[in-house]
Amino acid sequence: MAYDLQLSSVYKTYDNGTPAVIDFNIDVDKGEFIAFLGPSGCGKSTTLRMISGFETVTSGDLMIRGKRVNDQLPEKRPTSMIFQNYALFPHMNVRQNVRFGLEVKKMPRAAADRKVDQILEKLGLGAIADMPTSRLSGGQRQRIALARSLVVEPDILLLDEPLGALDANLRKSIQNELKLLQRDLGITFVFVTHAQSEALALSDRIVVMNAGRVEQISPPRELYTRPRSQFVARFIGSNAILPGTVKGDEDGIVMLETAFGPLAGANRAQVDAHAGREMSIVLPAEAVDLVPADVAEAEMRANFGSNTIPCTIETLQIVGHIMHMVVRFEDGQTINVEGHEDKYRNRLKAGGSAFVAWESGSATVIDS
Repeated sequence: MAYDLQLSSVYKTYDNGTPAVIDFNIDVDKGEFIAFLGPSGCGKSTTLRMISGFETVTSGDLMIRGKRVNDQLPEKRPTSMIFQNYALFPHMNVRQNVRFGLEVKKMPRAAADRKVDQILEKLGLGAIADMPTSRLSGGQRQRIALARSLVVEPDILLLDEPLGALDANLRKSIQNELKLLQRDLGITFVFVTHAQSEALALSDRIVVMNAGRVEQISPPRELYTRPRSQFVARFIGSNAILPGTVKGDEDGIVMLETAFGPLAGANRAQVDAHAGREMSIVLPAEAVDLVPADVAEAEMRANFGSNTIPCTIETLQIVGHIMHMVVRFEDGQTINVEGHEDKYRNRLKAGGSAFVAWESGSATVIDS
């Protein structure tokens, strides 16, 4: 069975020689929700536009359901695209906007109206079908853009930061609707965003891009807990990165000699961790335990081995039931730590001393 979407060694170079996308490779199954994530200028929107046909491919193969589409016009591809500004026609009402793509395909009016009514009902837009789009809210306009894209029954729906113009509460609501709708329809979604929370919440896999290159393609949890590069470790989540030199590797646990002494983490990517190699430990905020300074050293060693670093608690704030803390190491580096209030209540205070501690399997070692 062919993949819904394949990019094989895809490059995009502009006429002035500037590379925009470098050696992009991915195979996307039918019904997957894929997010392209990265900073501005990393190539994610350019890649989306190559898939849609609005940008040419310099080299490589772009396949949709087994058919090479590099030279196919946008209107001939089985894709539909939603832009950040929605690109609705202000002189048309809701129904006319949604029906537009079917008219371009020259579908008979009666059949087109039936399909429009069905998608308007599915998205809860029936009551405003005859209203001009200029009088509608941001959330309603977003749903209309979604309806217009889905009514033509694309194989792949492409979304270029479609939630960027919405406020935080409405964005969260639309996120939930979008994921439920995607699961219901079984259509492949490719979604561009610069917001980590959106990518982590919505997607089946995330493509992290940096300077035109793919840094990592992983499911959200794996990406969050098992970064494979310095860029991903710094870009995703809240991680402390502790450089060192490999002392040894035993059963997938790598011991590094660091400025804080011997510290260990898991070799999740199974990279070559020979003695003397420069590597770093990536320590997620959620993996950290803060141990009060008055706890006996023997107890700490029993629980965490050598994975303890003295620190000072800079700030401490409780939000709901979660305690958020910023702690500072002796070298001046600060990291974020969070945990349930019940775990730390009456044991820690701002300005006090403690130890950052973790189990070796909760941290990850990566190349420096």
